[in-house]
Amino acid sequence: MHRDGHTERRKALGFVLKGIALAGILFFVTTGISILWAVTLDIPTFDSFQAREIAESTKIYDRTEKVVLYDIHGNVKRTIVPISEIAENAQEATIAIEDAKFFEHSGIDPKGIARAFLVNIGSGSVRQGGSTITQQVIKMTILTNDRSITRKIKEAVLAIKLERSMSKNDILAIYLNEAPYGGSMYGIEEASQSFFSKSAKELTLAESAYLAALPQAPTYYSPYGSHRDKLDERKNLVLRRMRELGMITEAQEASARAERVIFHQRDDGGIKAPHFVDYVRSYLEEKYGRETIEREGYTVITTLDWRLQDRAQEIVAKHAAENEINFNARNAGLVAIDPKTGQIWAMVGSRNYFDRENEGNFNITLAHRQPGSAFKPFAYATAFAKGFTPDTVIFDLRTEFDTSCNPDGTPRGEASSCYHPDNYDEMFRGPVSMRNALAQSINVPSVKVMYLAGISDSIKTAETMGIKNLGNPTQYGLSLALGGGEVSLLELTSAYGVFANEGARNQPAFILKIKDSRGRTIEEFRQNQRQVITINIARQITDVLSDNVARTPAFGAHSPLYFPGYDVAVKTGTTNDYRDAWIIGYSPTISAGAWVGNNDNTPMEKRVARYIVAPLWNEFMAQALQIIPQESFIKPEPTPQTIKSILRGVWQDGGIHSILYSIDKNNPLGPAPRNPGDDPQFILWETPVQHWARLRQFIAPQATTTPQ
Repeated sequence: MHRDGHTERRKALGFVLKGIALAGILFFVTTGISILWAVTLDIPTFDSFQAREIAESTKIYDRTEKVVLYDIHGNVKRTIVPISEIAENAQEATIAIEDAKFFEHSGIDPKGIARAFLVNIGSGSVRQGGSTITQQVIKMTILTNDRSITRKIKEAVLAIKLERSMSKNDILAIYLNEAPYGGSMYGIEEASQSFFSKSAKELTLAESAYLAALPQAPTYYSPYGSHRDKLDERKNLVLRRMRELGMITEAQEASARAERVIFHQRDDGGIKAPHFVDYVRSYLEEKYGRETIEREGYTVITTLDWRLQDRAQEIVAKHAAENEINFNARNAGLVAIDPKTGQIWAMVGSRNYFDRENEGNFNITLAHRQPGSAFKPFAYATAFAKGFTPDTVIFDLRTEFDTSCNPDGTPRGEASSCYHPDNYDEMFRGPVSMRNALAQSINVPSVKVMYLAGISDSIKTAETMGIKNLGNPTQYGLSLALGGGEVSLLELTSAYGVFANEGARNQPAFILKIKDSRGRTIEEFRQNQRQVITINIARQITDVLSDNVARTPAFGAHSPLYFPGYDVAVKTGTTNDYRDAWIIGYSPTISAGAWVGNNDNTPMEKRVARYIVAPLWNEFMAQALQIIPQESFIKPEPTPQTIKSILRGVWQDGGIHSILYSIDKNNPLGPAPRNPGDDPQFILWETPVQHWARLRQFIAPQATTTPQ
């Protein structure tokens, strides 16, 4: 048996050796064929590189497929310059980030190819390129965008051949004159003139590093998009690599990092709804690849309604110009969504996309800013879910909320600061219903509602409705009710759409269909609606926000929030520092939000949202309501008469007390707390109520001024 085992091992070893020999023969045969192929391939002349044309452009349409929003490569801008007219810093920055061994290799980087080969073998397709600058020149000029290993082999062979036919400087010049820098800009000279109003020869080190950072993903890294921080990180990576390669000193790197670079943008004609187009194009490039959408001739049918978009752009531009004069508010944005589907109908990211001085290319609808009182409905919805009702009574009195302070708002012990927010009109009304508190945007009752609802649960409600990145609840205090977190206009408008759609959530959507050059559908909108709050809670919030009688004491009977003959719910918001003014409103068939402020966070005049942003929103909604189908809101279920008296609006039953006297906030519908003083807020709330009861004899003043 021992001899048989030895024989078997010898046979196995023989098979292994034969396999190795066969693999070696195949390797040499394949290598020989590749060499023969390389020798016989024709390399295009330098003239043919410059004369090339993009075969098919991708077109982005509105929802009717009749209005072309943008024809990718329909208006290519490129200015060819010799390598001598490109700053040495710009050449070195490109080499540092794209191909550090450019002057050492013969067209390909074996280590890069090996690394990419392992990744591609594991995935079964070309996932990683390992491309040199020379290979990228081949890819940009003569090869198709076929993502296959065969194409990569052709690319490598042609790169080697090209290196034998042209100098390194000529190859680098082709790359720098062909590379994409965003939008319709191709070539570093065009990018330099567009972004910095100077020639490529005059670029500073910092400007060179920024431009070198762009070609990898020009839409994603756009200096005017929502990833400016990522562009800054990549610019710093370019500088670090330049320093590591000995191209610059540490002092030069530090100086370039600190340099403040200002981007300009020339008018990019032939584009409609430019902020929306950038938003769509960024998605397309991330999903399908920049080269694919530039070469494959896709037809992209978006959700945009050009009728609404065109009017929105005009309205935003008009009111933003007026606001700059009247309120020191230079910018504005607007988003409109179909709440029944989540489809974006309009997106205006600034007063003028082509305005250099006011960063017009920046899309403010995607930026995260503090929402002010526009966040309040999420706290109220959470409270309603726990058993509170629009009729529930809260005392609007000057109230201290910091438990380390005295009820009169003075510090106790080592407390350094206290928290007793004011109302917008510096008035206090005594007992008010949750309906009136929300409709009139009264701060003190809303902070109390946030406490009753719970910070963590209110954040959870907002998140399920579409507000992202609020972070850890422990980072917030009760001031979250007044807009302490940060949200984007798109998120907020979409989240209010949940109220409009009776508690059902639809993700914001912007693509209806994508077809390839042969007319085959490769992507199509699929609705994925999800119920995130109950129908009745959504109806309760809607009933409050559309109650013109309830908001009249604060806004007036004929304010910009009111549309006679139409059901429209609406909420405004102004941050305490007057840096942001918001308004979000909806009917059953449209949710529209607007923001006014300054991109650089400088404050506006101290006016509330009713004056600054509501007129803009009102004009858009008035026109939109004439276009879209109309429906009416459905009333919520009436407040049950079997629940506790204070929950249904009776606040004098059994004496005058704060709500914490008879309500356990963790179980509002359950029995009254045995010892109300166990709640840490009880004394802080009860003290001003008892003081009011003694001095005011239950009569609360009426509001006569304007809210947030």
